[in-house]
Amino acid sequence: MNPRVVEVKPNPDYSLTLKFTNGEVRRFDVRPYLEKGIFGELRDMQLFNSVRPILGSIQWLNGQDLCPDTLYLDSRPISN
Repeated sequence: MNPRVVEVKPNPDYSLTLKFTNGEVRRFDVRPYLEKGIFGELRDMQLFNSVRPILGSIQWLNGQDLCPDTLYLDSRPISN
């Protein structure tokens, strides 16, 4: 099982900075999802910024969420 999200920070470039249960901090690019169905609503920066960690994953105010495995496997480590 992949690590789960414990913290999330939205960024102005439609990416998310994620901290996982294993201590890793990674960046996930949401831009490819903005062209897919209901995720298009996240182009509204106020809504995009409403993202919160929930049960090891993330969720936006209007209910969109992403699988924690997707968040981990499709994100890139942030080098210090």
